[in-house]
Amino acid sequence: MFLTPSPKQGRDFFMIRIIRKVIRWVLALFFSSTIMMVVAYRFIPVYITPLMVIRSIEQIKDGKSITWHHHWVPLDKMSKHLPVAAMAGEDAQFLTHHGFNYDAIKKAAERNASKKKITRGGSTITQQTAKNVFLWPSRTWLRKGLETYFTVLIELIWSKQRIMEVYLNSIEMGNGIYGADAVAEYHFDKTAEELTRSECARIVATFPNPRIYNSKSPSAYIRMRQRKIEREMRFIPSFPKEGKEVDPKTAKGNYYK
Repeated sequence: MFLTPSPKQGRDFFMIRIIRKVIRWVLALFFSSTIMMVVAYRFIPVYITPLMVIRSIEQIKDGKSITWHHHWVPLDKMSKHLPVAAMAGEDAQFLTHHGFNYDAIKKAAERNASKKKITRGGSTITQQTAKNVFLWPSRTWLRKGLETYFTVLIELIWSKQRIMEVYLNSIEMGNGIYGADAVAEYHFDKTAEELTRSECARIVATFPNPRIYNSKSPSAYIRMRQRKIEREMRFIPSFPKEGKEVDPKTAKGNYYK
């Protein structure tokens, strides 16, 4: 004997099917669109990021005129010292990991757990690139989860050279200043290709908070960080060209023996 479902049960079943179908379409749209964006940015310059837009809106809200300086330049038109300084200051094992530094993540997780909130991350250059190009600045688990997703995609689809190129073109380097060529022009009156080893270290020294720290007029603290980064640069090899292997002979051991 078969029981005929009541009208209410029929409506509930119909709604469940609709909800499932909507969820499938939303997920399919999310994954297809994000993968397409990552593939596209493997080849085309990144001229605008969410952070640039957010900073402009903040300037308008504060009654200020919009300051937005950004010039895209290829990696081979930047100083050879800049990617080395970036690794020395931000992610020494960038060329050997696959997007995540698990030791740094573990230490950051322990700090965050003790304070019961996200206070500091263990972000690699790849993770920072994912955040800068595709996401927004915040310290929430949702944003960190999306950052992890985009980090995996970037490491799968982009080369290390492309990751570094996008990173150094999109990262905030001052108030309304984004990327290596813009900071070189407005803080050093030169191009990114002309930056010296010392200037590259000073720029990277401001990365923790480039809107407070200034590479043009560095504080004693930034000078101290600059010297530390310059010392660490001795242990980082020259950044390899696309398709080339790391040459450990260009570094003094440490991570790249």
